[in-house]
Amino acid sequence: MSNLKQFLNSKMRLSHIYQPLMIKTLLENRGIADKSIIAKQFLEYDFSQVEYYEKITNVMPGRILRKHQIVSKEKGAYHLEEFDTLSEDDINELIAICEDKINQYIEKRGKDIWEHRRRNRRPIRGSVRYEVLKRANGRCELCGISKDEKALEVDHIVPKNTGGEDSINNYQALCFTCNSNKRDTDDTDFRDVNAKYKHRDKSCIFCSLNGRVIVENNLAVAFYDKYPVTDLHTLIIPKRHCEDYFELTQAELNAINQLIFQLKDILIQKDSTIDGFNIGNNSGGEAGQTIFHTHIHLIPRRKGDVDNPIGGIRNVIFGK
Repeated sequence: MSNLKQFLNSKMRLSHIYQPLMIKTLLENRGIADKSIIAKQFLEYDFSQVEYYEKITNVMPGRILRKHQIVSKEKGAYHLEEFDTLSEDDINELIAICEDKINQYIEKRGKDIWEHRRRNRRPIRGSVRYEVLKRANGRCELCGISKDEKALEVDHIVPKNTGGEDSINNYQALCFTCNSNKRDTDDTDFRDVNAKYKHRDKSCIFCSLNGRVIVENNLAVAFYDKYPVTDLHTLIIPKRHCEDYFELTQAELNAINQLIFQLKDILIQKDSTIDGFNIGNNSGGEAGQTIFHTHIHLIPRRKGDVDNPIGGIRNVIFGK
């Protein structure tokens, strides 16, 4: 007992409830339990799954059974209309019919009936999930609700079944409701998504950097500006050739933003005199864009580099 007790009290480091819950389940089952038994215990604590099936209850069987006047609903509770008229034999007979219907359906369809919950799914590592939720500041990136009000899920921006990759740049934090609604309402054609991200323009100087790269990830790359406004002025671009900032996908925006945060630390480490940054984009010729491959400027600022820095980016139009 001493080793187990010492582990529980002193050595166990928790990133979730899984370790103590697994040990508890094994203790309650005389020291041995099949993985499915342990998994069911996890489900008992997972309120996001309960929330999912609450919605299923309301929009699928609940709605249809109410329409046929089999059940009624009051204050969130469902009532079987004829229950008070049933004898114990009636109840047992009806339960047997229900079980028979369930078994028939499972025999006919097999595991496919749960495919919507498991298609191409691999567990996302806890450290990656943490980074996605931290990047979203603990809020749904669609509706903005806090993780304290509704469980957040890590969603593939480009769905797995349409070519989306397992990458932090293709993940977003969505609450259960937004995630479930997104699945069937987005009719974007993703069949050529991988080819889209590989698009390059041979005539574009940013599509072939020839070793100038500082840092990169799967969708974006950063390099020093050839004509810097200040020392260590850096550009961050999508690897895909696209002319305008507003053509960027959410996955590319995530990738670019990830590099901006990396570069902040890299540049400050190179030069401790950096006190601030201007982050900007010229979108369109009238806004000053001269190279028509989307690029974000990360311009280090230092005390005294201009006489009066007040207004910052507003000074792109003189006197404003």
